[in-house]
Amino acid sequence: MLSRLVTYGFGLAILQLLIACGPASEENGALPGAQQQTVVDAEGAQAPVAEADTLILAFGDSLYAGYGLAPDEGLVPELQKALTDAGHDVRVHNAGVSGDTTAAGLRRLDFVLDSLSRKPDLVLLGLGGNDLLRGLKPSETRANMDAMVKKLTERDIPVILTGMLAPPNMGKEFVDQFNIIYPLLALEYDATLYPFFMDGVVGRPDLILPDGIHPNAKGIDVIVEKLTPAVEKALKKQAKKEAAK
Repeated sequence: MLSRLVTYGFGLAILQLLIACGPASEENGALPGAQQQTVVDAEGAQAPVAEADTLILAFGDSLYAGYGLAPDEGLVPELQKALTDAGHDVRVHNAGVSGDTTAAGLRRLDFVLDSLSRKPDLVLLGLGGNDLLRGLKPSETRANMDAMVKKLTERDIPVILTGMLAPPNMGKEFVDQFNIIYPLLALEYDATLYPFFMDGVVGRPDLILPDGIHPNAKGIDVIVEKLTPAVEKALKKQAKKEAAK
């Protein structure tokens, strides 16, 4: 895993250089040409949600949005298929926006939740990768992630944290401070933790797009295979809580 993280860190370093040398980006730091996906229109109309027993909101960045992939190859459609094939009556709703930092995610979270036609039964929260790209302080990332998980908890919405890991080239102090963010938040808020979103994919060129960062379609398949049991576990946990009320 260490050697694969080093390879991943090299890819991050290249992107950091491109960001530093490129033209000024938008406020959320979207990379040039990044695919943007939102769940509401300009007037703020409610986002349509197909009827299903369970609604899962996937709230994240380009890793959720399906950057560089065909519409049916991204995380959300593949996770939807995996859960449906497993017998779950669910709808996975995509609220991934390429380029989102944790700060940008925090700014739009309430709006996205309020724009849905019903409260989600579960939220997959996957942000922090773009904070790494920009070398933002782990304390800022932690504060923003904490605020988002707190908002969801106050709305009585269970959370799965799909974590990120800082590559070794960012320095031991930074790595130690960043990598503990997701486990501590999961413990504090009784959230389900999926420790590393890119588990099984990082350091595998055959599973990564040419940018060296984002998973390709085969990489998404690996991620979904590993992530689906965690989602099922969270759904089962929530069902037990509801039954106990």
